[in-house]
Amino acid sequence: MASTDDNDAQAASSQDRFSSRWGLILSILGIAVGTGNIWRFPRIAATNSGDSGAGAFLVAWLVFLFLWSIPLIVAEYALGRTGRKGVVGTFARLAGEKLTWAGAFVGAVATAIMCYYSVIAGWAIFYFIETLVRPLPLSPQGANAVWDTFQAEGWPVLFHAVAMGVGGSVVWRGVSSIERANKVLIPTLLGVVVLALGYTMTLEGAWQGIAFLFSPDWGTLAKPGLWVEALTQNAWDTGAGWGLILTYAAYMQSRHGVVKNAVITGVGNNTVSLLAGMLIFGTVFATLGAQVPESEVLSIMQQSGPAGTGLTFIWMPQLFAQMPIGKVLAVFFFLGLAFAAFSSLISMIELTTRVLVDLGLSRGRAVAAVGGGGLLLGLPSALSTSVLANQDFVWGVALLVSGALVAFAIIRYGPGRMRNTLLEGAASDWDPTRGWVALIGLLVPLQAAGLLGWWLVYVYREGAAPWFDPFAAGSLANFLLQWGLVLAALGAANQWMARSTLPERFAPSGVPKGTPEQASEPAE
Repeated sequence: MASTDDNDAQAASSQDRFSSRWGLILSILGIAVGTGNIWRFPRIAATNSGDSGAGAFLVAWLVFLFLWSIPLIVAEYALGRTGRKGVVGTFARLAGEKLTWAGAFVGAVATAIMCYYSVIAGWAIFYFIETLVRPLPLSPQGANAVWDTFQAEGWPVLFHAVAMGVGGSVVWRGVSSIERANKVLIPTLLGVVVLALGYTMTLEGAWQGIAFLFSPDWGTLAKPGLWVEALTQNAWDTGAGWGLILTYAAYMQSRHGVVKNAVITGVGNNTVSLLAGMLIFGTVFATLGAQVPESEVLSIMQQSGPAGTGLTFIWMPQLFAQMPIGKVLAVFFFLGLAFAAFSSLISMIELTTRVLVDLGLSRGRAVAAVGGGGLLLGLPSALSTSVLANQDFVWGVALLVSGALVAFAIIRYGPGRMRNTLLEGAASDWDPTRGWVALIGLLVPLQAAGLLGWWLVYVYREGAAPWFDPFAAGSLANFLLQWGLVLAALGAANQWMARSTLPERFAPSGVPKGTPEQASEPAE
């Protein structure tokens, strides 16, 4: 089997690698440090709160950091550094050609999220401009008016197009451009979040909101939806199971360790989410706490747009309006949020682009195809926040399937074999231990199967929409229809994708050379 250094030697040139470990870490953090932390985490925490608080959700969320996200991040780093291809080619090479469809589904989930995530990046761009040129709203009514007018007048379509265009231009320039962008984007965002949180904690009533975030209502743990949302939110926070880290790891240098980077990535992203949650909960309680009871504050947070989509955009301007230099800080906050959205969007565009490049397209044509396709497929979400909320639900839950497929690829390769071979090589790295082998080989698949089964039964029995209506948002048939269509198409294209991404493995007839086990080995 080839070593990672052999794989490095097969690369086109050093420009196809991150120049430093710092550049790699910031770019990996850029995958998930963004609107997933600041826009999605607070609203998911709010919608899964009990009457006493959101602390029980946080417990489940933290459990999945160590039992789901970090094991998968370790696996993605190892797969990407070894395979040196996108997610489809890596699955075909390391798990076998017959499982090429599985890698394609992982990529399809990230691509589906990309299509509506670009819309959210557009929201951040609009609010940056809005806070730059207009006065900040001083009341909930004023903030809601800005949000409603923005949504009603079609501006999300324009800014969705801008986001896809800018993200595509960065990816078109290659990994060095991605690295340079993230060295600016991520520190800027973190600085603004810490500054805003520091001020929030001085406001009367803010600590009541922060206490509510951390106070547990243990009865909520009996709800399957909470556990599914806790797992998928942790995957959102860290990027675990998306194939995004795998894609970036294809550009990492072989001397950079895997396990230590994985732990830094997971813990770092969850820390940012907690800071963002404290910021948003503190802001809303400080703004409304003196006006309405606590239960009504929570209700308002849960209803700020479909699935709470307007939470960050409605309440953050009001926080800054109360600050002495709030106008300046608001501009920097939404600029930082736009930066963070771009850092994540760039990784999604790169994932899909790399898959198309592996399938035979030139990089320029691949970027154009991803940009144009993402623009068209994202239009329904740009036109309707209800559609966006449904897509976020459908493909957020699909991260359960995606993570399970990454684990299955490792099982196919051999978790112990991966630990003894692919996770070696960096003197300063940590040993993943046999615990990682047990987690990735047994517990991750069991979590995925158990939670997904539990949740599907719950939706079937107690879903808000009739389970058999494929066009009803949140219905069981809606999920199965979207997932089923994608899986059917990828299954039909499996042989073509394997042949295109690994042409050296196939004889002229299209039949894989050697046995399946031999074909799944990395090229020598």
